[in-house]
Amino acid sequence: MRMVDLIQKTRDGIELTDEEIHFIIDGYVHEKIPDYQMSAWMMAICFQGLTKRETATLTKEMMHSGDVIDLSAIEGIKVDKHSTGGVGDKTSLVLGPIVAACGVPVAKMSGRGLGHTGGTLDKLESIPGLNIMMSEEDFVKQVNDCHLAIIGQSAHLDPADKKMYALRDVTATVSCIPLIASSIMSKKLAAGSDAILLDVKYGDGAFMKTIEDAKTLARTMIEIGDSLGKDTRATISNMSQPLGHAIGNSLEVREAIDTLNGHGPKDLLELCLQAGTHMLIQAQKTDSQITARKMLEDVIVSKEALRTLCAMVKAQGGDDAYIRHPEMFPKPKEVIAVRSLKEGYVQDLEAMTLGLVSMKLGGGRQTTDDEIDYSVGLILHKKIGDYVKKDDVLVSVYTNTGLSKELKDDIYSAYHFTDEFVAKPVLIDEVLS
Repeated sequence: MRMVDLIQKTRDGIELTDEEIHFIIDGYVHEKIPDYQMSAWMMAICFQGLTKRETATLTKEMMHSGDVIDLSAIEGIKVDKHSTGGVGDKTSLVLGPIVAACGVPVAKMSGRGLGHTGGTLDKLESIPGLNIMMSEEDFVKQVNDCHLAIIGQSAHLDPADKKMYALRDVTATVSCIPLIASSIMSKKLAAGSDAILLDVKYGDGAFMKTIEDAKTLARTMIEIGDSLGKDTRATISNMSQPLGHAIGNSLEVREAIDTLNGHGPKDLLELCLQAGTHMLIQAQKTDSQITARKMLEDVIVSKEALRTLCAMVKAQGGDDAYIRHPEMFPKPKEVIAVRSLKEGYVQDLEAMTLGLVSMKLGGGRQTTDDEIDYSVGLILHKKIGDYVKKDDVLVSVYTNTGLSKELKDDIYSAYHFTDEFVAKPVLIDEVLS
C-alpha cells in the first residue's frame, strides 16, 4: 500500500477502505507518512469530500490513535461543549463556569487558535501562571473538586488530530466538513464525556459560510456521536459578525469576566444561556428549559459562576487575582481609535476581516511557530444594526506595533453602511439532536 496511490484515489473521488484509512492515520502518527503527503491528501478531501462511512472511520482511527480517557471516576453526567470557531468567540470562558456552577461536571479539552479565530487555550494562557496541561489523574480530581477544567490535549490523546490540526492551519485545509467533523468528534470522543453539545457557527466569521453547510456539519457530527452512544446535540448560531465586542486574547478574557459579573455583551450572554440550558438538560439536572435558564441566571447573579472560574484558574496554577481584578492584565503601548468616515446604519460587518486584523497585530498565528501577543486586539463600538455618525469611534485598536494604513483600511472595509434601519441579527437559528 502506497500513500501516493491513496492520495490519487481520494483526488479522483474513489472511496477508501477502512484498512486504507487506518494505513494513512497510523502511518502519519508514526512518521512513516510525511507532512507534504498528508497535506496533499487533506487538500484532496477538501475538493472531493468523504462519504459518511469514510468520515466515521477517519474519526474512529483518529480517536484511537492514542489514549482514550476514562472519566468514570468523575461523579455525574459529564457534558462537553465545542464551538466550531468564530471571531471573538470566548463562549467557553463563560459557558463552562455557569454550567459547572449548577453542579454539572465540565471536563473540557480545547484547542489553540486556528486560522482567523482565537483558541480557548491561547486566551487562558493570557492569565499569568495558568497551566493548560495536566495528567489524567489531576484532570479528574479537578473536575470532581470544582466541576470545571479546561485543558489542552496531551501528546497521548488523539495525536493524529494534534498533528493534522496544526497542519491544516497552514495549508488552507481548515474549512472542510469531513476534516472539521473528524477533528472535533475524535477529540470529544477520546476525551470521555457522556454528552456533547456542539455550537456550529455559520457566516462571514465562521468556517461554514452558509446555514446549510453548518447544518450539514452538525448532522455529520451528531451521526458520529450517536453511532458511538454519546448524546450529541448542536446549536446552529450566526457568526455574521464578531461575538461580543472584544477580539484578542486578554481582551476576550476580560469580556468573559464582565459577562460573569452580569454586565457583558447581550449577544454573548444570550448564546451562553441558550447553550447552557441544553447542557443542563443533557446532564439531567432538569427537563425544563425555563428551569434550566433560571438556574444559569441565578449563578451569575450570586457570583457563583465567577467563583467557579476563579477556582479553576487557581487549580491550574493561574493567578486568580486577574479574574477578580481584570484591570491587572497588561496594557499595550497604544490604544488607537478608528473613527467612522460615513454615516448610517451598520448593514454588514466582515468578521473574518477583523479577525485577520487582530491576527496581524500579533493576536493570532500566521504560522505554527508564531508567538502570540496576548495584550493586542480590537474592541468594537459599533455592530450590525447600530446607527453611526461621522467621526464616531468604530473600533479601538490595542497595539504594540502601531496601526498601518493597510490595517486601518482593512477595518474600514469591514464595515458596510445603509441609510435604512437594520435589525440586529438572530443569534441561534436552530437546535439539532
